[in-house]
Amino acid sequence: MLARFRERAEAVRSRNMPPIGGEERQRFIDQAQADFMDFAIIGDAEATMEDGVLILRVDLSDGEGD
Repeated sequence: MLARFRERAEAVRSRNMPPIGGEERQRFIDQAQADFMDFAIIGDAEATMEDGVLILRVDLSDGEGD
């Protein structure tokens, strides 16, 4: 499952820009950025299963030791 989210993040990143302009173009770009972020966060998560419940652990620290 996590690999699928990583693949989807990469697909969003490499998606071609459709021939649109103006406000619609900006909305497309904004949505692509949000999609990439969502897929990348899940793709980078650590997954465990506890009592039949999927738990995704996402490290949101900046890596500098808090």
